[in-house]
Amino acid sequence: MIPRKTDWQELENFLATFSLLTKNFFHDLDERAVAITHAKLPDLPMSTNGLDFQSALEVLCDHVIPQLSASRGPRYWGFVTGGATPVATFADWLVSTFDQNLSSSGDSVATQVEKQTIRWLCQLFDLPESFSGIVTTGATASNFLGALCSRQFAGQKQGIDVAKEGVAGLSVEIFSTTPHASMLKTLGMAGLGQNCVTKVKSLPNSEQMDVIDLDNKLSESTVKAKVIIASAGTVTGTDFDDLESISELGEQYQCWLHVDAAFGIFERLIGGEKTRGLERANSITLDCHKWLNVPYDCGVFLTRNLDMLFNSLNVPAPYLQTNQTDPDFLSLGVENSRRFRALPVWLSLLTYGKKGIADWVNRNVKLAKFFAKEINKSQDYELLHDCQLNVVLFRPNCEGLSDIEATQKTKKFLKAINLDGRVFLSPGLWQGKQCIRAALSNWETQTSDVDIVMQCLTDVANNF
Repeated sequence: MIPRKTDWQELENFLATFSLLTKNFFHDLDERAVAITHAKLPDLPMSTNGLDFQSALEVLCDHVIPQLSASRGPRYWGFVTGGATPVATFADWLVSTFDQNLSSSGDSVATQVEKQTIRWLCQLFDLPESFSGIVTTGATASNFLGALCSRQFAGQKQGIDVAKEGVAGLSVEIFSTTPHASMLKTLGMAGLGQNCVTKVKSLPNSEQMDVIDLDNKLSESTVKAKVIIASAGTVTGTDFDDLESISELGEQYQCWLHVDAAFGIFERLIGGEKTRGLERANSITLDCHKWLNVPYDCGVFLTRNLDMLFNSLNVPAPYLQTNQTDPDFLSLGVENSRRFRALPVWLSLLTYGKKGIADWVNRNVKLAKFFAKEINKSQDYELLHDCQLNVVLFRPNCEGLSDIEATQKTKKFLKAINLDGRVFLSPGLWQGKQCIRAALSNWETQTSDVDIVMQCLTDVANNF
């Protein structure tokens, strides 16, 4: 089948089919297994002449759609994953329809929408106007930009333009306690090294950075440039580093401070006690496809030092116009080809406002604490860590078991829970103990969902 312009005459049929598939997916969401743990796609041959659309659609409906997870549903708790609100979903449909490339300005209003989105996000999280940034594919891309900025900062202190001259001879030390795996990944991508992180001690029974140990290590360091990577919500325990104290040390020792606040930044909407000092960071990572509940994939990188980002990524070319005072996104991000990811964020902020977003964030936090209490009351399970925000760590009752036996039992329970289909949870390691991790961040999650999950856990325990 060869695409023809006349195919658009079938637009109404396309829309009708799209509407039917969408309605059916949403209607069946509660009945669909939250995760398909044994999905298998047939080894279909590549089509030579192509199928007619109806035949291709049948392949999609037979082999793909039935094996998709209910990740947008209210009990997909394995990761901090939002469910995509109706407004964000609608906007994402339009993104493909409009098919804009946001690499540079001058041919549409789309780049202005992204810049306004960044300003609105800074207002949403009470960050100073000195922050600016760019929409990315997610926390990994944002952390990569943070790594590039810190690398450029280190070079500037030594008279080296790292983006142009490379990292050879660069003197830099990176300090962190519980960096996310994506942060380590991006340090490797930036040439700084996954293993070249000075480990700062954590506080007892916590993943939070020990500020006294950080101070000691910074004072002992003899390198020319220092970088601190802090966490606003660690991936397992959801612990928050003391950003106020860390910022003080960062300024004292002239460090670059990058904060991975992928979902923890939303704590600023419900009090902000844990994220006080975030506004003093040099750069911040946040995800919109987490607690803002927009479709995958969408993250944001924010910085008070846009010049570092520009100098890291700008490459002059005859066909590209660059402006350092108001740079285009192609000089601020990894990709030159950029989807209109800002639109679902922009329309969500415009529609729901700060109060609407804070409402579902607050509800998720309350439900997570309620779930933690239910786990704590259960005879079949044990709570491993106080619920800090929206993540609950637990395991089956392992009283009297050795560490190896407890690990094996926990893994078996998790496998059985996910096979059940009522909820999807993920594994974790807490203070050396294998655990089960539940993260609540979906705008639709209600008390009834916690009840369903508790019944699932009870049923699994009764079958062991």
